[in-house]
Amino acid sequence: MTSNLKTRISKNLEEKSILVTRTFNAPLPSVWRAYTESDLLDQWWGPEPWRAETKFMDFSEGGHWLYAMVGPDGTRHWARMNYKAIVPQRTIEGEDGFCDEDGHLNPDMPVNQWVNQFVETDGGTRVEHTLTFETLEGLQAIVDMGFETGFSIGLDQLEALLSKQNL
Repeated sequence: MTSNLKTRISKNLEEKSILVTRTFNAPLPSVWRAYTESDLLDQWWGPEPWRAETKFMDFSEGGHWLYAMVGPDGTRHWARMNYKAIVPQRTIEGEDGFCDEDGHLNPDMPVNQWVNQFVETDGGTRVEHTLTFETLEGLQAIVDMGFETGFSIGLDQLEALLSKQNL
């Protein structure tokens, strides 16, 4: 079964934020697992032809996820998500940024605060991702890198993963 609601993205320049909303025709526990287990994240997080590859993940408050976005030619762009607050099957709050392969954040690249909210719906799960930046320039830099298209493709890949697997 596929979702009839595709990814919705809106930017609030006043708040320096991006809101991404997607509803999946899958139960909340399955969607939660897809966001919290590295073997599942690696299957959908990177927009094809790119892919995500986890180096380390400690999904707990104070933990982090260190991963590379791997291009078709083997190029690696490293990123780190620091988990700040987790309410199981409800909310994940974190700080996300580009880094080196050892997880040291790149001070020349924008860092943003993520809040992912998971809401059970009739027959599915809605996920709302709110990204907040310190500056408009940081928000624009991420947009210019193709965030909207890339993340939409990733969420399409998640929908496909959820529909073919019994998570």
